[in-house]
Amino acid sequence: MSASIRATIRYVVKGEKSIFYPADRAKSYWPPEDHEMAITDARPLLDRLSVARNGFTVLHHQTAVRDFADSTQIEDVFLPEAVQLAMQVNGAVKAFAFGPVVRSDAPGSVQGALPAHGAHVDYGRPTIEDFARAALGDEAAYWLTKRVVLMNLWRPLATVYSSPLALCDASTVEAGDLHPSEIRGGLMNMNRQPLFGFNLSYNAAHRWYYLPQMQPDEVFAFKLYDSDETRPQWTGHTAFNDPNTPTDAPPRQSIEVRTVSFIED
Repeated sequence: MSASIRATIRYVVKGEKSIFYPADRAKSYWPPEDHEMAITDARPLLDRLSVARNGFTVLHHQTAVRDFADSTQIEDVFLPEAVQLAMQVNGAVKAFAFGPVVRSDAPGSVQGALPAHGAHVDYGRPTIEDFARAALGDEAAYWLTKRVVLMNLWRPLATVYSSPLALCDASTVEAGDLHPSEIRGGLMNMNRQPLFGFNLSYNAAHRWYYLPQMQPDEVFAFKLYDSDETRPQWTGHTAFNDPNTPTDAPPRQSIEVRTVSFIED
C-alpha cells in the first residue's frame, strides 16, 4: 500500500484558452478551478509505474554538475547528461535538450523562476518543431519524420520540503482535458516567441503522484508529447502546497530541462 495526502490541484476552467506570462504573472489570463485531489506517494509503486504505462518514471542519477548557477556547466555537463538520459529512457537514436530552468520559491526569486501552480502540459507539436529546427537546422525535416517524444527531466537541487511537484498519470488524461495555452516570454527569455502547450481541466479519473522529500539524485522523467498517438503521453504536472510542509521549511530548489527524442520504430 502507498500513502496519499489530500491537497489542492489548480485546474483551468474547462473550455478556456489561457495566456501565461511567466515573468509577469499578474498579466496572465488563466481562469482557475481548484479541486482537492488525492496525491499518492510514488516510491512504493516505482516497480509498477513506467513511461510506457503512465507517462513517467523516476530515475536515480548523480549529476556531475557542481554549480547550477554556472552557465558553462549547464551547457557542457547538464544538457549532455539530459540527452543521454532521454535517449536511454526512450530508446532513441538521437535527442537534444533545451530550456533549462532553475526554480525556487525563495523570497526575492524572480517570477519567471517561481514554481508553476497550475496543471499543465508543455508543449505541443508546433513548439516542438520550432525547437527542432533551431537545434538541428536543415536536418530537422528528416528527424521530424521519425517518432518524436518530448520529455521533461526534473530534479531537486536540495531535498524538497515546499512546493513539491505532482505528476498526473498520463493514462488517466483524455484529449478533452487539454485546453490551449500560450506562453509569452517563457523559459526565462522575455523576447522568446510564444510557446504553445495545454492546461488541464478537472477530470475525476485523474491520478496524481509525488515523491515526499524528493532527493537530488531522484529525477522525474515525464512525457509531454508522443507522435505515436496510441501511447500515454500527456503527463500533467504542477507544483502544489503540501499540507505536511513544516512552517520553517527551506525554499524549494529545482532544475528542469526539456528533451526531444527521435525513435526508429
